[in-house]
Amino acid sequence: MSEHPTRRPELLPLPPQPTGVPWPTREWPRAELDRRVDRAALDGLLDHAFARPEPEDLERTHAVVVVHRGAIVAERYGEGAGPDDPCRSWSMAKSITNALIGILVREGRLDIFEPIPVKEWDADDPRARITTDQMLRMVDGLRFREAEHLGGGAVRYYPEEESDVIPMLFGAGRKDVAAFAATLPSVAEPETRWNYNSGASNLLARLVGEIAGGGGGEKTLAFMQRELFAPLGMKTASPTFDEAGHFIGSSHCACSARDFARFGLLYLRDGLWEGKRILPEGWVDYSRTPSPQSEGLYGAHFWVVPGSLGIFHCSGAWGQRIMIVPKLDLVVVRVGQTAPHKVAAVVRQCRELIDAFRPTAL
Repeated sequence: MSEHPTRRPELLPLPPQPTGVPWPTREWPRAELDRRVDRAALDGLLDHAFARPEPEDLERTHAVVVVHRGAIVAERYGEGAGPDDPCRSWSMAKSITNALIGILVREGRLDIFEPIPVKEWDADDPRARITTDQMLRMVDGLRFREAEHLGGGAVRYYPEEESDVIPMLFGAGRKDVAAFAATLPSVAEPETRWNYNSGASNLLARLVGEIAGGGGGEKTLAFMQRELFAPLGMKTASPTFDEAGHFIGSSHCACSARDFARFGLLYLRDGLWEGKRILPEGWVDYSRTPSPQSEGLYGAHFWVVPGSLGIFHCSGAWGQRIMIVPKLDLVVVRVGQTAPHKVAAVVRQCRELIDAFRPTAL
């Protein structure tokens, strides 16, 4: 795909699948830990995460899956959980919405630098100038009140009376989340500020349904299965649709931890899978290039971690993470239930898991 003229990425290369390592389409290959990884440190991190009683800092961890050089090298599950159990995605679904948009770009059915068609906005509405790209990067200028990011991974969600996300997902807007999002007023010119916007994600998800499924939920689900989940072997992927038939692309696509790892591996491999291009050329680089308005922390429905490892990741409420680390050829998945004000502990745990692999840097 063509790069936006104002966004010139300087990114670490994405590693190819190692020769001789099978793709995990049917089952995950397993491998021994590289001898340079501190096994005792890694085991200690996992022992703490899955301790009984649950640790005060992390609370409940459902699963951790670590994929190094295309193979699982560490995996553990909480009491009562297992490899095939679907886990809530929360906002990691936004990155799945990113993939669906990318597939439409690959097919030539969507130009993200054109205004996004929102049927509730007429031609004279200033919001009608907002592009799909601007919604993906969350620089659309729309009001959306969801949460304050307090630093270190901690989050404070707005109370119900101030929130837009609570009525959208659980209140008056729950039957048609995109229609609710279309009511959001513009409070800034596009490209002038960054604001986390789950409403934009649901407008994007509706757009996927309109292009790929004619607006119907069954056809949209068939598109998702055919073009994304089935090629990767994501058998547990279970997207949620609202009563209007729209994928709730901001928040709801449950998967097993192993399937979340498959999704992360797709992006680590530059959108290629078994020699087939799932995402268009340049799409992963576009997705992991931070917008300056986000202070270098957010790309296009992916978070970015500044530093020498080139980390970008999918992030969801309650401590859901898919960490993608190009410099180490590494994917780390953590799913669980950690209170928002404690999520900094999940960020620290993921960082320490990744640090254990630093001696293996490419």
